[in-house]
Amino acid sequence: MQKSILITGGAGFIGSHLVRLFVKKYPDYKIINLDALTYAGNLENLKDIENEHNYQFIKGDITDPATVGRIFANHNIKGVIHLAAESHVDRSIANPLEFINTNIIGTVNLLNAARMQWKDDPKNHLFYHISTDEVYGSLGNEGLFTEQTPYDPRSPYSASKAASDHLVRAYYHTYNLPVVISNCSNNYGPNQFPEKLLPLAINNIFNNREIPIYGKGENVRDWLYVEDHAAAIDLIFHKGTIGETYNIGGLNEWKNIDLIKLLCSIADKNLNRKEGASEKLITFVKDRAGHDKRYAIDASKLINELGWEPSVTFEEGLQITVEWYIKNYDWIKRVISGEYEEYYNKQYGI
Repeated sequence: MQKSILITGGAGFIGSHLVRLFVKKYPDYKIINLDALTYAGNLENLKDIENEHNYQFIKGDITDPATVGRIFANHNIKGVIHLAAESHVDRSIANPLEFINTNIIGTVNLLNAARMQWKDDPKNHLFYHISTDEVYGSLGNEGLFTEQTPYDPRSPYSASKAASDHLVRAYYHTYNLPVVISNCSNNYGPNQFPEKLLPLAINNIFNNREIPIYGKGENVRDWLYVEDHAAAIDLIFHKGTIGETYNIGGLNEWKNIDLIKLLCSIADKNLNRKEGASEKLITFVKDRAGHDKRYAIDASKLINELGWEPSVTFEEGLQITVEWYIKNYDWIKRVISGEYEEYYNKQYGI
């Protein structure tokens, strides 16, 4: 193998799509997937590549420095793509310490291991840290987040990711650790755990269950198909400039209420229901604490410097997503546990 690449959180939603891309596209790479397999991590997401010669799964927690150190020492890691994170805002409001441990302490453990292993030859290595647009705070009706937008996190989740971003940059400036960072907008697509808006709504549509929408559904998000995010990560990992940050966005803003209405329409067609049937399930619930009004990414740096662009329209990506969940509904039933139902009822009160 030419190089060993460590992908953290590779059994999760975005991570599994990235692992699959790298395993199939780079047969000379050894792809090591480190995942703690918490509730959102699922090896079933990678059944199709689990026996590939250039893939290895390691169950382990990035919050354990001994585990992280052993992996770096035993596998001669040349590059890290760090996706492992607690990522759901609602859960961070209920349990912020869990997010601090994973997103901050876990990131520092990886940085320390990389620094120690690469200190004699830093130029031939890369630490790629995956972050979120939520670190920038909330936008008004106008404007876009750029790589120069000041940080203004509003939730324990986004604050923990902002802290990890700062630490990655600090290791670059203090220790000359070769790093890149990307901040991405909301992802959607197959294999997403159904606590997130789109798979939650799809699951509820299937079951004729109320679709909870915070407030009046006026919050705006920029949506990106997950495989387009994986393609952007691939480009940045191989062609990005050391020390730089790249924003990844779908160029695709939607109000939550308009998004769910479109989803209902697509689902009704795919489920052979009367048009408008699923839209009747929409239920407005008490708004989330500190709910950011609008996110929107300016991805022009990534587009102009590295030639990236989204490959599907939102309507195409949403159709693919709905079809996947219909075809793989047993997957949803397997990943939803009693703990999920308890969380759901507590969060939405319906």
